[in-house]
Amino acid sequence: MAIRALLLDFNGTLSDDEPLLCSIFQELFAELGKPITDGEYYDELAGLSDPEVVERWLGAPDPDVVARKIERYRELSADGSTVSTEARRAVLDAAERVAVAIVSGSARSEIEPVLKAAGLSSSITTLVATEDVERGKPAPDGYRLALEQLGVRPEEAVAVEDSDVGIAAAKAAGLRCFAVTGTLPPDRLSAADEIIESLDPDFVRRLLA
Repeated sequence: MAIRALLLDFNGTLSDDEPLLCSIFQELFAELGKPITDGEYYDELAGLSDPEVVERWLGAPDPDVVARKIERYRELSADGSTVSTEARRAVLDAAERVAVAIVSGSARSEIEPVLKAAGLSSSITTLVATEDVERGKPAPDGYRLALEQLGVRPEEAVAVEDSDVGIAAAKAAGLRCFAVTGTLPPDRLSAADEIIESLDPDFVRRLLA
């Protein structure tokens, strides 16, 4: 069956920003007396939504910490520099042939400035952010909503993720899922249908051939 849609995770997949996210959360959590190491962030929190990261590490929801994270992220990434030239070309190439969606655990206000600065806003058909669903990844809610908004069946779409919780969300929504390396080691990505090195034009050409 022909592919009609490409559904992309944002952080660590389209935007090469997981080290930045880790650093921001380290700053915020240290200020609150609950420091976190790189290993703890990647082992326990990478791929989860902002509210879920905060609640899991601090033990309770804290909208103020989430808001501060969003503000800090916007300060450091709104120039679009976290989107590589190859990833940008991949999205532009894909958008010429299929619908492209973003399904993310970050806030819309974090994602949209990056897409705009990278010149990708007009190439994204739909954006599902953390505020659009009740449950973040690994729940399939975000992917199901994106499929509904696109009017596409799961078998007509594929997802690209960088974390085990993201892969679980995509698979639970009935999607074939590719996983990009970089955020987590390959053994943490083994549930994906295929592991790839990066989101780039060669991948898009092979996928849509």
